Amino acid sequence: MSTFKKALLQLHVFVFLAGLTGPLGYLIQLNGLMLVFYRMLLASVVLLFIYFFTQQKHNYNFATKFKLIGIGAIIALHWVCFYGSIKLANVSIALVCFSSTSMFTSLIEPMAIKIKIKWRDLLIGALSFIGILLIFHFDTKFRTGIIVGLVSALLASIFSVINKGVTNKVDTFTIQFYEMMGGVFFLSLIILGSVGLNQNQFVLPRWNDWIWLFFLAIACTVWANHLMLSSLKHISAFTLNVTLNLEPVYGIILAFVLFKEQKQLGGSFYIGLSLIALSVLIQMYRIVKQHKLKTPA
Repeated sequence: MSTFKKALLQLHVFVFLAGLTGPLGYLIQLNGLMLVFYRMLLASVVLLFIYFFTQQKHNYNFATKFKLIGIGAIIALHWVCFYGSIKLANVSIALVCFSSTSMFTSLIEPMAIKIKIKWRDLLIGALSFIGILLIFHFDTKFRTGIIVGLVSALLASIFSVINKGVTNKVDTFTIQFYEMMGGVFFLSLIILGSVGLNQNQFVLPRWNDWIWLFFLAIACTVWANHLMLSSLKHISAFTLNVTLNLEPVYGIILAFVLFKEQKQLGGSFYIGLSLIALSVLIQMYRIVKQHKLKTPA
């Protein structure tokens, strides 16, 4: 299997695992802040065990570690908004909003690496966004959840573009470890501040929540992020985020089967979802076509 095909396979396994995070967030009876705190804390502990058992030693300067910690804070905020969107609306709405990440990336990535904006990328991203606008306009009861979901998508675009800049310089284990620890530190400050202001209480998960949290941390975080970061070494951040638009497909199917969410959704949802699916198909066709042109016969 070629390196490119392996990267695409890793990417799609990652997307499938990412599709599970929405339904898991619905099942876990914690608010978005506490859910993400425990997710990142457990992931950090797992990574720490991996560090000691594999004796991985990598010497990176302070600036690199500080940058990774900062990215971790952005990831934490993204996840808090994502799960907040699920609690305010539902799994299907949150996942559809997340698909607008590709549109944000089509604007942010060219500015970050100082290249011209690719209008085709922008149009494909806009197609997804139009789908979300249809849902926003007609399903008014979900508007707050949609807004929070769009903030989540913007943050996802930012951290994926920044991560793209470090994946070729730093190994995937180090990236994950410092990003998870950065997220834990950042959320700890927020939790301590909110508890001090009597705006929030530190909540321990119930026993069944612990089961879902461990699965979320190990399979959907540590393993999934390893696959994603490995694939980013060979594909663009835009390709990653367009392919991530498949996440709603997996997540929504599960939400329909497990939570019967189709009963809450109108025709505009399905029209919007169709536009998002079309944008994914167009971009994947372009990616494969471009790769064939670059690969000698």
